[in-house]
Amino acid sequence: MISVHLRSGRAPRVLGVFSFRYDTHLVPALIANIEPFVDGWISYDDRAATGLFSNEVQRRTALLHAARDAGAAWALAVDPDERFESALSELMPALLDRDQVQSHSFMLREMYSPNHYRVDGVWGAKRQARLLSLREGVVTPAGDLHLSWTSFIPKGPINHTQTNLYHLKMITAERRKARAALYNHLDPDRTMQRIGYDYLADDAGAELHEVPPERAYRPPHDEDGGLWMASPAAE
Repeated sequence: MISVHLRSGRAPRVLGVFSFRYDTHLVPALIANIEPFVDGWISYDDRAATGLFSNEVQRRTALLHAARDAGAAWALAVDPDERFESALSELMPALLDRDQVQSHSFMLREMYSPNHYRVDGVWGAKRQARLLSLREGVVTPAGDLHLSWTSFIPKGPINHTQTNLYHLKMITAERRKARAALYNHLDPDRTMQRIGYDYLADDAGAELHEVPPERAYRPPHDEDGGLWMASPAAE
């Protein structure tokens, strides 16, 4: 299930980590996106899993332990439907030199087209820490859904960067509705997320900003209109 790809014979400093299942076809573009930032990557092939959603804690702890075992001091956590802005390649060396920082967060941009993201209300304030220090080890958190990546490493200072992380799953209305339905099915009592999930499919008052050329991501996204996730109706 775990595959390790190192770009050189020397010990890596930072490795990308990701798992894939319904979004396997997005992996080549993901690798092309993160390749300028990392010394290799570790993937978790989840296609043999049963049920709508496999054990997230198991997958993430396995990935981070594998990255640490490979000698990496940092892990860059990402999903196949996400892209970092290309300018991260220039900033990465300075981020990796921040020994006193336990993780770095990025501005999460929910894309409503390949080149536009939503900024009204909660949409403009989303952040996620994805560059994680592995120096102090990996921990196994409680819970099984909507856990932050920082839950898997010892607590410590977070540096909030101004770099964008673009999330492509929200581009189509069909995927927005399917995502809300999936999480409502997995967490009907909103135990894992108090705000609930209906807001994911609510387009009322949506305000979109265009990705500036200097904040672009590569490779460009070629939208296929697929669902990229399980449907509760299929269970």
